[in-house]
Amino acid sequence: MTLSFFSTLNTSGILCLPEPAGLATPPFGGNSSSQDPGRAKAKGAARPSLLLLRSFLPQTPPFFNFPGLPPRLAPQPRCPTPSHRLLLRARPRPRYLPRAPPSTAGLRLRFVGGGRQMAAAAFSSSFTVSLRPCLAPLRRWRALSCPAPRSASGSPRSAASDEATVISGTKLAKEVLKEVQRDVESWISSGNKRPHLTVVLVGDNPASHIYVRNKVKAATAVGISSEIILRPEDVSQEELLDMTLKLNKDPSVSGVLVQLPLPDHIDERTVCNAIAPEKDVDGFHIINIGRLCLDQPSIIPATAAAVWEIIKRTGIQTFGKNVVVAGRSKNVGMPISMLLHTDGEHERPGGDATVTITHRYTPKEQLKIHTQLADIVIVAAGIPKLITTDMVKEGAAVIDVGINHIHDPLTGKTKLVGDVDFEEVKKKAGFITPVPGGVGPMTVAMLLKNTLIVAKKLLY
Repeated sequence: MTLSFFSTLNTSGILCLPEPAGLATPPFGGNSSSQDPGRAKAKGAARPSLLLLRSFLPQTPPFFNFPGLPPRLAPQPRCPTPSHRLLLRARPRPRYLPRAPPSTAGLRLRFVGGGRQMAAAAFSSSFTVSLRPCLAPLRRWRALSCPAPRSASGSPRSAASDEATVISGTKLAKEVLKEVQRDVESWISSGNKRPHLTVVLVGDNPASHIYVRNKVKAATAVGISSEIILRPEDVSQEELLDMTLKLNKDPSVSGVLVQLPLPDHIDERTVCNAIAPEKDVDGFHIINIGRLCLDQPSIIPATAAAVWEIIKRTGIQTFGKNVVVAGRSKNVGMPISMLLHTDGEHERPGGDATVTITHRYTPKEQLKIHTQLADIVIVAAGIPKLITTDMVKEGAAVIDVGINHIHDPLTGKTKLVGDVDFEEVKKKAGFITPVPGGVGPMTVAMLLKNTLIVAKKLLY
């Protein structure tokens, strides 16, 4: 429904909006004669009731000035409330209006709406509102006077910086961890065993040790007990498999995680499949991956779950959108694609998006064609600055899953970067995740959420 105002400007600079002819009752309900006994004063014309535009449309500037000031007919460049517009149409001054602005004493300003009235000192003019639907002019109004919506989510850029909204994965992870902590406390208070996570760490990879330390620290913070089993770089695959089988049979262990990557002489897929699917908090077991592809409830890989959770909590729209996933790994790229392209009404709801998967052998020119059409670009290729500003559509959401350690020539130290040219792309994108502080913290949070799921035995 649309508000349409038909105005009159008298010689005193008072903006008057008379009631349209033939309108028997006020447009917002109520009996017109009972609400305004003075209507009969005008010859053959009903006196309109007073309406306070500022109160009815709090986001819209007034379209008139106080008595004694020049009238202001041109709208300010702000959005009116959705589904409304203002149309000013001049007509001769009515006979019942005073020629000069009198004092406000003795006048009543009446807010007509749902039978409610609001009295206050007001202007000498009076007006009412007629209603009629008008959608096309509303769209034109919003296109001219409002910031353009972002294509990925409908969210405008920051007016001050004209840059993308930087999604704080750290902030979102704190929200998830608080929810997990609350659920853990509720689970334990109901007489259940505290969830326990066992992490198997092989070798001396510094990055792996940092990741495991962060996971254990976060687990302790939410009330999940944990332990780390260290094995040397030269551990045999058979020894690792035997250890995994023992953990599967241990009733005190809720979830098992083998930190990747593993040394070259160990087959990662064999080890991941050795973990019982009901204890597979990483979601890498062939059964969990298969259930994910069949849109059935399963343990979702933590990184893919983190990307999906970021999209949902940020409000980025996926229904009918074009998505490019740069990276086809079975632990990250493929699960993300499965989550985004599947039917939102299936047993395990998806994003209803059109997903294109690219990989290291996709020509750069072809990749650019795909990303320029994408509403959402998810990059998990492990190539620094793979996505540059000329490859991104205006207003697209860019989620950087890449983790790369490069040498910083300015400081002479190693720094962590993603797969996106962050500083340049954020000037064009609508949403973007940083590295670090983006998908990484959310991955840890979703891992602990998976640990609680397996502890409750919700799926198996």
